[in-house]
Amino acid sequence: MHPALLGLVTIIMGVGGCVGYFWLSNIALDNFIYPPRGPNAGRNINRANIVRPWLFLFPALFALSVYLAYPVVETIRLSLTERVTQSDGSTTYDFVGFANYAQMMAEDKFWEALGNNMMWLIVVPALSTAFGLLAAQLTDRIGWGSIAKSLIFMPMAISFVGAAVIWKLVYDARPPGTEQIGILNAIYVWFSGNEPQQWLTVPFWNSFMLMIVLVWIQTGFAMVILSAALRGIPEETVEAAIVDGANPFQIFFKIKIPQIMGTIVVVWTTITIVVLKVFDIVFAMTNGQWETQVLANYMYDKLFRANDWGVGSAAAMVIMLLVTPILVWNVYNARKEMK
Repeated sequence: MHPALLGLVTIIMGVGGCVGYFWLSNIALDNFIYPPRGPNAGRNINRANIVRPWLFLFPALFALSVYLAYPVVETIRLSLTERVTQSDGSTTYDFVGFANYAQMMAEDKFWEALGNNMMWLIVVPALSTAFGLLAAQLTDRIGWGSIAKSLIFMPMAISFVGAAVIWKLVYDARPPGTEQIGILNAIYVWFSGNEPQQWLTVPFWNSFMLMIVLVWIQTGFAMVILSAALRGIPEETVEAAIVDGANPFQIFFKIKIPQIMGTIVVVWTTITIVVLKVFDIVFAMTNGQWETQVLANYMYDKLFRANDWGVGSAAAMVIMLLVTPILVWNVYNARKEMK
């Protein structure tokens, strides 16, 4: 079946299935399980009203259980076992406890990946939030601010792999003496007169080259959220600061930022979660070579290249353990903002 037709059929079946489920389940509830008639009519109506919300929640709970809870439990199990292929071709999983975690922590590549992830955590959320806040403030002060916001937000519409390909061309290096199609090397050769550099192979600095891609993408997200927060600041506080003689910098740093600090934290932690799971950019640009390995790429290498499901699952659990506290904190702050 053609992919477009298959997608259309899937949407129709999905929507139709949901409508059919809600319709039939409510009919069954009202007519067969708790019918609103007879001597227990009042009690049945109350019971039906208690059960009805769970009918609507059931598809979401079922999907979360199948696609979220079960994979987590299965990953924990795999991280504590070793996959063994028997002589007859069958596969068994032998319990090995924390041996996979010990093996993972004994590998230099794991610590390289963990160190790089920590560096990403420091740089990317800070720069993305700072640039997003700066863009939100400046675009609100110019007449063509909406156009500027659209241009800044545009990278959010590009997939991580697509953005990686674009920036790989920016960093591209051609042999000396030939025309450079990579913008960075073209500028570098023009001003310095030196030979073009293979930027993605330079240890330490190449990680920052990769981080720029994610900062470029996430700045638009931070700008949109923070721009809405800035617009929500009461004008009276700004006007009072102007009357008291505050300059624009004092208004921005001492009046506006304190009032949107909760939103800044939410944006920061949201980008932090994205950073902890970063995979596509590293995979498409360096594949973890030249000391650019990150945890998600390390997990992929173990699972699908080394076929070591135990260590790969252990790496997945490390990522989940790092993400969970930040996710909980993010939800807590988001709910506090809503009160």
